[in-house]
Amino acid sequence: MEQPNILLTDQVAVITGGGGGIGRAIALAYASVGANVVIADIIPERCEETVARALQLGVRALGVPTDVSDTGQVAALVEAAANHFGRLDILVNNAGTSIRKPPETYTATEWHAVLDTNLTGAFLCSQGAHPVMRQSGGGKIINIGSMFALFGSAYAAPYAASKGALVQLTKSLAAAWANDNIQVNAVLPGWIDTELTRDARQQVAGLHERVLARTPAGRWGVPEDLAGIAVFLASPASDFVTGAAIPVDGGFSAMG
Repeated sequence: MEQPNILLTDQVAVITGGGGGIGRAIALAYASVGANVVIADIIPERCEETVARALQLGVRALGVPTDVSDTGQVAALVEAAANHFGRLDILVNNAGTSIRKPPETYTATEWHAVLDTNLTGAFLCSQGAHPVMRQSGGGKIINIGSMFALFGSAYAAPYAASKGALVQLTKSLAAAWANDNIQVNAVLPGWIDTELTRDARQQVAGLHERVLARTPAGRWGVPEDLAGIAVFLASPASDFVTGAAIPVDGGFSAMG
């Protein structure tokens, strides 16, 4: 029986929000199995840090500071990846942001700031990557959603709305681009210890204790907990998986 192939040797992966947290963990996981990586992050210094760590793993790496809500910058990102490496095989839409406050207090500007990054940014990057992937014979798109695609959030309504919509975008793109041999899937992280969730713990009283009480695994996740599923969904082992939304949450969403 043929063994599943999870190597990404000489593949080219673009990771948005790749300067830290989950994005950096995924980028380094890809590099560890042979992929060349393009690190897109709104903060240039974070791009440089992840690129340096990827180069230590023996692959090629490129940093492209990018605001994914900006159509021109997204086009420049895709062009830079294609020109530098000659192809684009994997796109991870990980860039995200949140503003935490009661829903009745959001301004329209705050609402759009979250949706433009989390949802529109993923769409723009996917749309930009599509023709390059199609020309190469196919590709993989992995959207980093959230368990708030499954639950509501009393203090992060735009974030939850964006992540719920991202799952529907995932399914729509999977259906639209299957004939181009492009698989599109979503990963739904649970409570992962990142800069974003550290802010949440400071802003939401009792959050840390409630997360531990509900999570069967009995701990917060770490960014590296996303590495395995991200490599699988980027590899030939997942060629018949598309349109899926997979929780990685230590069992949090399995609890009633």
